[in-house]
Formats: sequence, structure tokens, C-alpha cells
Amino acid sequence: MKNPYYIVCFFLFSIAQPLFAQDVSLYQQFNGRYDYTAIGNTMNTVENGTFGPCIILTSSSANLSINSDQNVVAAYLYWAGSHTGDFNISLNNIDITAERTFSDAIDTDRVFFAAFADVTSIILDQGSTDYTVSNFDLTNDIGPYCSTGTNFGGWAITIIYEDNNLPLNQLNVYDGLQSVPDFLNITLDNLNVLDNENAKIGFIAWEGDKSLAVNEQLTINGSVISNAPLNPANNAFNGTNSFTGDSNLYNMDIDVYSIQNNINIGDTSATIALTSGQDFVMINNIITVLNSQLPDATIIIDNNTVSCGDTTIELFYTVYNTNSTDILPAHTPIAFYSDGILIDTSATVNDIAINASESNSVYLTLSDSIDPNVTIVAIVDDNGTMNGMVTESNENNNSTFKDIDLLIVSEITQLPNLIGCNEGLETSNFNLFEALTVLNHNEEDITFYHSLDDLETDFNSINVPSDYNNVSSPETIYVKRISDPCYEIFQFDLTIENCPPYIPQGFSPNGDTKNDWFNIQGLYDIFTEHELQIYNRYGELIFVGHNEKPWFGKINRGLNNKGNKAPVGTYYYILNLNDPNYKPFVGWVYINY
Repeated sequence: MKNPYYIVCFFLFSIAQPLFAQDVSLYQQFNGRYDYTAIGNTMNTVENGTFGPCIILTSSSANLSINSDQNVVAAYLYWAGSHTGDFNISLNNIDITAERTFSDAIDTDRVFFAAFADVTSIILDQGSTDYTVSNFDLTNDIGPYCSTGTNFGGWAITIIYEDNNLPLNQLNVYDGLQSVPDFLNITLDNLNVLDNENAKIGFIAWEGDKSLAVNEQLTINGSVISNAPLNPANNAFNGTNSFTGDSNLYNMDIDVYSIQNNINIGDTSATIALTSGQDFVMINNIITVLNSQLPDATIIIDNNTVSCGDTTIELFYTVYNTNSTDILPAHTPIAFYSDGILIDTSATVNDIAINASESNSVYLTLSDSIDPNVTIVAIVDDNGTMNGMVTESNENNNSTFKDIDLLIVSEITQLPNLIGCNEGLETSNFNLFEALTVLNHNEEDITFYHSLDDLETDFNSINVPSDYNNVSSPETIYVKRISDPCYEIFQFDLTIENCPPYIPQGFSPNGDTKNDWFNIQGLYDIFTEHELQIYNRYGELIFVGHNEKPWFGKINRGLNNKGNKAPVGTYYYILNLNDPNYKPFVGWVYINY
């Protein structure tokens, strides 16, 4: 099963927790024509013991010899000693600071440390030469350890190299800090044994004593392993370096063993066991080298495109077959997930050669209700059920993820309506931009539409929004305002209301057909339910009119003078339009004959 969030975890305990060792686990894997060698030296002048000298060196050297066919690809420096640690040392006068640290302890009074730094650049620069670790000073720390024979210090460099003359191998680097007595069991995973010929395993170990060999055995998969004469079966950790033949590495070991007959084709893990009845030994580094011909599929999301208001993502990705020893076959499946839910699947198109890659893209359609901040997980060699079809050198590096912000259009914002004047046709002329006075906008970023569908499809926009006649009342207008990189939607209504009437200040009902009546324009065709009241200067009601009865200056109220013309003068009027949008109009009108 694939793990979409696989991370190799390294538990780096601080020196404030000395009683907790760190399990040995996979640190790095190399697939190809790789092998390794190792050098190092002790800081002890003799093997420690209860009656030995309580002194320690601050520098020591070892020689590295790499031939011309061996191209260094990685070099890891480990150093260790008694007490809580010196994490700033020098290698060939170059300052080194620990990148990772480890700790272990026998009891609260006897604690130990180990440290790691990547020194690849130094080894590449200086090549085959003597290497000296200096400024490694435990002088003031070892005193309490000498009486129990646990005072030590030392360093080692593992150098991984590529050589075209080698078979295709899988080289795994494991590290941590675990110890005996009495029994230590370490399971090495992430193995793939295609051919066990020349298979080997190596160790960097600290504090082993050549003189202590009480029930000391090293086994792999239940079988005792040894490397005589340097490492007899009953004294595996005895101060030796299998690569150089050195046997005076007091209280440290750089050992390598053949395991050709102790591991089987098809194995994916191996169990290392160490027993010791007396000797305290700490395992810091383990390296396995096994024949292997397998691909290693990884995937990277290169880029993506999203469209405004659309939950479809075009995802651009690249599938790699690096750190591999065989082709990745065509049609290797790829699955895409969001929130643990399968969105879609794809597949590689062609065979991908060793150290080659293939780029492609896929359209992923998400739910309309999905959160706009979405995380897409892509897993290669996954058929959509978290299961693959290709056996790989590393089954735990198939996934990647990318956080993507969808361009979601916000809810429609309602703008104030525009009101037009009814001139008898229930239409009016509008400048639609007047509805946008509450917005900060540029007219070139604004488009008006008759419907929301038209807006979303960018179809049939209103051509001249500054001179627009409504087609109904009310009529809803939709507005798209472009904003980088998306847009916003607004809407407002066009409504028609009756125009306020124009009331003249006088008229002359003399029968000359000119200005013969109280002609209130925009009244009779629109406010058909109006009532007009006319009062004389004494406050007496002299006329009441309506839509069918305009005022021609004659009196139609009161006991006297009905039917007579009103005398020359000024008259008070009250015009009630009977329209909820208007209060009654009041004022004065002058009659002259």
C-alpha cells in the first residue's frame, strides 16, 4: 500500500534525554552501480579499562584511497564519545557542525553521544589523501568514565561511490544509536534482494572491547556471521576496520561482512541481532549492499492552471525514474486525491528509462462545494485503491502534493437600483454606469449583461451601457467586474416610476386656444387617479377636478358662482396624485384673461 504522506522520520533526541536511544532506521538509499568504503580512527591511546590511562586525544588521522573509476557521490562523517557531546569539530582544518545528533546511556551517570555531518563536498574537493579530525576535545569530560572503562572517542567516514564496473546494486544507509548488553535486535527494511551474490553488510560501532568476548555474537536472519581473522564469530566488535585491516581502533569498529549465504532472493527485510554478556556496544551506522534491478517511480507536480469560477484544474506533472536500476514500464498508473477522496486517475505513456522522466497533464474536476483552498495529492504506481502494479526499489516515495487556490467567484452583490421616469411607454433611458457609483472601478473592467448565464459564458453583453433603454420593468442587469485574476458579479434592477408632473404658474382662459387651461404636464396620461383642488384667497374651495375634468378657470364648487369664470387673481391649489411615491403638491396659480 502506498503512503501519500510518506516521510522518513529521524528521532533526534536532545542530550537532555540521555537514557533514550534512537532506533536505527533508513537514512538514505542509492540505486545503481554503487558500493562504499569507510575510514576512521579512535581518539583513545589504548583500549579503555578500569586500570588504563585516563587520557584522550583531540585529533587523529586516517588515509583514504579512491581509484580513478570510483566517483564519490556521498560521504558521511560520524563521531562519538563519552559524555553529552562535542558537536563542533574540524576535518582537515575545516569547521564541522553536527547536522544530527544521537544519544544513549548505560545509566544516568554514563551517557554517550554520536553526531553526523555530510562531508561530501570536502571529500570531492580533496579526494585520496589523509584526513584528520581535530578540535574534538573530550579531555574535561572523560574523568568520571575512566574508572568503569567507558571512556572513549572516535570518528568514521562512510564514502559511497559509483563505479560503472559494478553490478546494479541497492545500497541502503541506516543510522541511529542502539546498544547492548544484553540483547539487541534491529530490523532493516526497504530491502529488495534480486540476487544475493556478493551481498554484504557493514557497521560503525562504538565502545566495543577486544578483551571482552562474553557471549558476544552477531547474527543476520538467525545465522552467526564473522569475518576472520579480524572479526571472529565470538568477538565481532573488537576495534578493527575490515576495509583497511587495521586492528588498533580502540573502542570502535568499522566492519563489513559478506551475507551472500544469509539472505535470500526476494527478501524485503533482514533482522540483525547482537548478544553480549558484558561488552557494551553501540551501533551507529549500518550499510547494506545488494544486487537489485528495479525502477523507482517518483512524481512532482510542476504547475497548474485554474479558471475563474471553475473547479476544474489542469495539473502538470512529471514522473521520474531516478535512483533506479531498471526501466519504469509504460502505463504505470497515477492517482489523484483531495481530502483522501479519489478525483481521477492517469498513467504514464511510455517506458521511462533509468534516470529519465516523462511529463504530462491531467484535468481534474472537483466538486462545486469544495473548499477553495484545496490540496491535491498525486501518487504514481497507484491504481486508485492505494495499491500499485510495479515492484520498486523504494515503495515509500511515490507521492507528492500541492496546495492550490481555486478562483471561486463570490456571491452576487446587490447594488442600488436605477429608477427611470415613466413618460407613458414604461421605458426610460439609463446610463448603467450610474449604478456603480458605490464601487471603485474602471469602466474598461466593467461589462453588463441581461442574464447570469450570459455573464458566465461571456455572451450577448450590452453594447452601449451609457445609453440603454430598458425592455421591462423591473429589469435585472448583471455586472462583471474584472479583478486579477478573476471577476466579481453584481446586479441591480431598472425600475420605472411615474415622472413628477410639471405645474405651470399661471394660465389665461380667454378662449384664444393658447394657454386656455391649467395644463399640468405629465399628469393626465400618467396619474390618472389624481384629484385637483382649487381655493380662492379666502380659503374657499371653488373647484375639484380629476383626470376627466381639467380646470379651465370655471368654478364648480360653492353655493354661488357655479359655472362662472374665476376672477383674475392668484389661487391656491392642492394636487393629490394618489401615487405612493409622491406627496400632494401645493402652490399658487395665477389667472389672467
